[in-house]
Amino acid sequence: MPKVTSPEKIAASLTELWSPRVVAEVDDAYVKVAKVQGSLAWHSHDDEDELFLVLKGHLRIEMDGTSVELGEGELFVVPKGVRHNPVAERECHLLLIERKSTLHTGMTITDKTRSVADQLRPV
Repeated sequence: MPKVTSPEKIAASLTELWSPRVVAEVDDAYVKVAKVQGSLAWHSHDDEDELFLVLKGHLRIEMDGTSVELGEGELFVVPKGVRHNPVAERECHLLLIERKSTLHTGMTITDKTRSVADQLRPV
């Protein structure tokens, strides 16, 4: 039976910040949702692009020498190899699309880093 999901409802139901959860798979990519607030960590993904879509709130993605501001319904792709740091001054809900090989915070490990196994936990 086909499964219909609501990324907005799932993101709103999350209780942990900066802990993305996989809600779907498309070919070699995961579709994830996250509830975020504050700053994640400066990091990069050497071999993968990362798509951010704001479902609710506002997100700033800081990059070396520049930043982008995203409002609800807006998306931005951080190109592979670009150091970045997502920041949300207030609670923000995100949809992310990343290759299955993408590590949450690249080679940078912090207390907010989540493994792929953790991201695959049932919501």
